[in-house]
Amino acid sequence: MNVPPAGAQAKGAVASPALQKEFDGFIEKFRAALRTNDSAAVAGMTRLPFMNHSEIRDAAQFRAKTYRTSFTAKNRACIQRGKAVYDRDQEKNDNYLVFCGELIFVFTKTPAGFLFTGIGVND
Repeated sequence: MNVPPAGAQAKGAVASPALQKEFDGFIEKFRAALRTNDSAAVAGMTRLPFMNHSEIRDAAQFRAKTYRTSFTAKNRACIQRGKAVYDRDQEKNDNYLVFCGELIFVFTKTPAGFLFTGIGVND
């Protein structure tokens, strides 16, 4: 998955009210899981294999390899208070991005609804 650079957002990309409402419901549940540090719930809201990595193909691997290192207390707090920015990528995927220091947390609309789909470098 390609994560767009911070400045590469589509000019004037605006989510439809229905899409925004769906994302708002998803991010509310995601943030609730972060508040309680519930790695199993976060894994359940994540597209697996995570970022197409074969070594992160299930919830247990995600929790051991990604959650522990990327969802620090600082990053969990940032995602809970950070504004999600809408972006539509070159493949016409609807994404929301939350910028936390050096990292970008990516949430994508999938056939199954919104899922946490990636972590990119905020350059």
